[in-house]
Amino acid sequence: MAVIVDCAHYRDGRRQHEGAMPLEQAAERCREGGFVWLGMFEPAPEELARVRECFGLHELAVEDARAFHLRPKAEQYEDGTELIILRTARYDDEREEVDTGEISVFLAEHFVITVRQGIASELHGARSRLERRPELLRAGSSATLWAILDQVVDSYAPVVAELEHDIEQIEATVFSGAVAPTERIYSLRREATDFYRAVHPLLAVLTRRLQPGKSPTELRPYFRDVHDHLLLVNEEVAAQRDLLATVLEANIAVISVEQNKINLRQSATMERLTILASVFLPMSFVVGFFGQNFDWLVRHISSFKAFLVISLCGLLLPCLLLYAWLRRRRRHLAPPPPEVSNAAPHTARSPRPG
Repeated sequence: MAVIVDCAHYRDGRRQHEGAMPLEQAAERCREGGFVWLGMFEPAPEELARVRECFGLHELAVEDARAFHLRPKAEQYEDGTELIILRTARYDDEREEVDTGEISVFLAEHFVITVRQGIASELHGARSRLERRPELLRAGSSATLWAILDQVVDSYAPVVAELEHDIEQIEATVFSGAVAPTERIYSLRREATDFYRAVHPLLAVLTRRLQPGKSPTELRPYFRDVHDHLLLVNEEVAAQRDLLATVLEANIAVISVEQNKINLRQSATMERLTILASVFLPMSFVVGFFGQNFDWLVRHISSFKAFLVISLCGLLLPCLLLYAWLRRRRRHLAPPPPEVSNAAPHTARSPRPG
C-alpha cells in the first residue's frame, strides 16, 4: 500500500526492524508484545477498510477518520481504542496564508495508527525523536501520542509569529491614518478564527490525558509540558482575534473619515463653481437680452447711448439681486452672537449688625 509512510514494531524501547512492514505482518506483531505504529497519508476508503479488518477498528472510528473536522476531539470506544483528532497548521510565506491539515490517531495498548490529511501534517520528526528516547518508548503506545502532540503544538508557534507580523503591518497602516485593504483584514481574521478552532478544543484533549489512569505516570510531566505550551498559544491566538476586530473597526472609521474629506472637497468645488456662475450671470443676461431678434429691439436701439443705458440697467438689476443673495447667505453662515445674561450681577451681602 503506497499510502503507508512507515510501519514499525517497538518493544523494550527499541525498533525491532528497519523499513516498513506489510499490514498483515504488523497485525501479527501486535501479539508479540510492545506496540506497532502504522503511519498513513490520505488513504482511500478501501485502504482504510483493509486496515480496519487487520486491526479490528470500530466502523464509526474509521468513518470519522475519513471526514475533515473543524475542531480537535477525542472519542473512546468499547474495545478500549481511542480516536484522537488533531488539527495541524503551517504558514505559507509565498501566499501569506495558513495551511491546515488533520491527524487521526487510533490509540490502543498494542498499536497506534495515524491517518494524515493535508500537507501540513508531517510526522517523520516525531517518530525520529521518539526513537531516540527509548526510556519513553518503554512507556508504551501513549508515548507516540505525546510525540505527536508535542510536534503539533510546537508547529503552532511559527504560525502565531507570522500572523503577529501580518497583523502588525496592518495595524501600522491603519493607525497611521491610511486605509488598509479591508479584504486582507477579513482574510487574517478568518485565518485567526480557524486557527483558534484548531488550538482551543485541543486543551480539553490534553486535560483528559492528565487525568489519573489516562496516561502512564512517567509520561504525565511531558503531557503537562505540552499543555502549558498550548495554553500560551491559545492566549496569543485569542488576543490576535480580538486585535483584528479592533483593527477592522478602526479601518472602517478611517474609511469614513476619508469619505467625509472627499465629500467636503466636492462641496467646496461645487460652491466655487456656483459663485463663478453667479458672477457671470449678469453678463449672460445682457448677452441674452441683446441676442433677441424681435421688432422693438431692432427699431428702438439705434444709437450707442441707448445701447449703453439699456446695458447698464440690465447689468445693475442682476448685480443687485446677486448682492442681496450673497448678503443673506453670509448672514445665515455667520456664527450666532454669544448670549448675554440679563440677570443682575451678584453682590456680596454685608453682614447684619448685632
